[in-house]
Amino acid sequence: MNPEDVIICRCSDVTLQDLYDLFEQGYETYEELKRIARVGMGPCQANTCGKMVQWEISKAFGIPLEEVDIRNTRPLTMGVKLSSIEAQADEE
Repeated sequence: MNPEDVIICRCSDVTLQDLYDLFEQGYETYEELKRIARVGMGPCQANTCGKMVQWEISKAFGIPLEEVDIRNTRPLTMGVKLSSIEAQADEE
């Protein structure tokens, strides 16, 4: 199977060949791939591609699969009422 024909991340249209090329350029972690190729940043939020990317990183670098982190956990954010923003702007 041709790596150029294998879509890994459908949301960002990243192929298996794209991953191989990034590995050759020295990118080794999921976070690096996310920042460079936008893997896992589409509407599915890595629910479709995350495990495939994790598997490819594991294979490429000989890292046990369970040791390949696929995403950083970000803290939840709180909403801000527009009236609060407006009040702050009025004070300044």
